[in-house]
Amino acid sequence: MKPSVKELFEKYRNNLYAAAFNICGNAADAEDVVQDTFIQYYLLKKEFDNEQHIRAWLIRVAINKAKNTNRTFWRRNKVPLEEYIETLTFETPESEELFETVMKLPEKYRIVIHLFYYEDYTLHEIADILRITESNVKVRLSRGRGMLKETLREEWEDDE
Repeated sequence: MKPSVKELFEKYRNNLYAAAFNICGNAADAEDVVQDTFIQYYLLKKEFDNEQHIRAWLIRVAINKAKNTNRTFWRRNKVPLEEYIETLTFETPESEELFETVMKLPEKYRIVIHLFYYEDYTLHEIADILRITESNVKVRLSRGRGMLKETLREEWEDDE
């Protein structure tokens, strides 16, 4: 007995997601675990005895994959932004505040601003690194600066 992936996905995805989420504590990782579990089922050349055997196998695989996700190098060595910032040295409190604000920007703006201001790359070099057009780099820089300006203005107004 080997039902189709689509059939099993409709039937068990919520159960597998719940089991994975309980272990990972993260929605994105739990979704990845569910997807990887169904990929493994699809690639499996084994026939199952009955529906309960399939369900038990899927849950066992999902739990093991979730545990493996928690054991990855990245998850074990992840450091909160606040702890990372404490390891850095800044010339002034303002430069530390600016760096924290940059790090809180959405990733596509944060990367461009970091490469331009902290690593001193040119627009052309950033475009090559990120594999985007120079005009896209300019747009991201402009939008990132706007976000920084707005965020810092709010913080400075709150201090007054």
